[in-house]
Amino acid sequence: MRILVTGADGFIGKNLCLRLREQGYSDGILPVKRDTSAKVLREYAAAADFAFHLAGVNRPRDHSDFVEGNVDFTAALCAAFAGRGRQVPIAFTSSIQATFDTPYGRSKRDAETVLRRYAAATGAVLYVMRLPNVFGKWAKPRYNSVVATFCHNIARNLPIHIHDALAAVKLVYIDDVVERLVGLLGTPSIAGDFVDVGPVYESTVGDLAATLQTFVDSRRSLVIPAVGTGFLRALYATYVSYLPPASFAYEVPRHGDSRGIFVEMLKTADSGQFSYFTANPGVTRGEHYHHSKTEKFLVVTGTALFRFRNMDTGETHEVAAVGGDGRIVETIPGWAHDVTNVGDGELAVVSWANEVFDRGRPDTVRMKVAS
Repeated sequence: MRILVTGADGFIGKNLCLRLREQGYSDGILPVKRDTSAKVLREYAAAADFAFHLAGVNRPRDHSDFVEGNVDFTAALCAAFAGRGRQVPIAFTSSIQATFDTPYGRSKRDAETVLRRYAAATGAVLYVMRLPNVFGKWAKPRYNSVVATFCHNIARNLPIHIHDALAAVKLVYIDDVVERLVGLLGTPSIAGDFVDVGPVYESTVGDLAATLQTFVDSRRSLVIPAVGTGFLRALYATYVSYLPPASFAYEVPRHGDSRGIFVEMLKTADSGQFSYFTANPGVTRGEHYHHSKTEKFLVVTGTALFRFRNMDTGETHEVAAVGGDGRIVETIPGWAHDVTNVGDGELAVVSWANEVFDRGRPDTVRMKVAS
């Protein structure tokens, strides 16, 4: 399949072309950019089996550029297809502002009209996707979206300007847009031509800025928000994509003594924390019990002996673990436990606790395992 992509060097275009290459279309992409000549556009139109029309103008120096970039270019694209007698399906990224009586809104609405005339005249399938504010990696700050501007500035410790913190914003994530677009390649004609994309997230400018600030603060506090699903997942991925290379790495506190080192890596709001520790040969660590807290230990390097003693019955138990075995050892409430490096080299262990350590209520009672 030969796929024409207008705006291939733009925000959505870059993400779409990357996904198309992942899907095996590397040799079939026909990229149309700002400097693509009319001759090349006609050649691409003659070869294309499908078209993603992503190109457009949304922040011109003059309002007349809206008509030239959004309407006239769309007409030229349709003429290129019609001139070759092609019934090429077109997916068009319009805007929810197409319903607004603004220069930009009118230009997107008029572009839709041009495309519908082409579809009616040729019998080609048309998909119109009216998008809200799209956010994600590679959006241009101060151009594509407020999210891009905020992420770029906050990641560089630059000020952001909020005119109305309560202003509502509707957002859709670039990966969801791209997935919907790629899915259209195998989609037959639909009733009407509007194509939904989602989920659509709703926020305010003030809440957006505050959430992004929590991502910055997490490197200091080590407490990461719930960035594994939904809006926070998408927003966090977007934020870190704007980090300059010099900020890819950061330091966390490291506590060391003659036994080895202990480092807290990451804390969560409701799912505990991750740490790691080392122990020199012959060193024993732990020697305590918990009432409710549980921990999981994974030996990365070295050889460890975990010992347990039930604080009620006195029952004892031992577990040996060797680095690389992929064996998790879990501590049990009410059992005193320790871990001893019984190897010749350094012992390194990654640990997870189901709750963040609270110095006020540590739920950690000193107790030797051996009586």
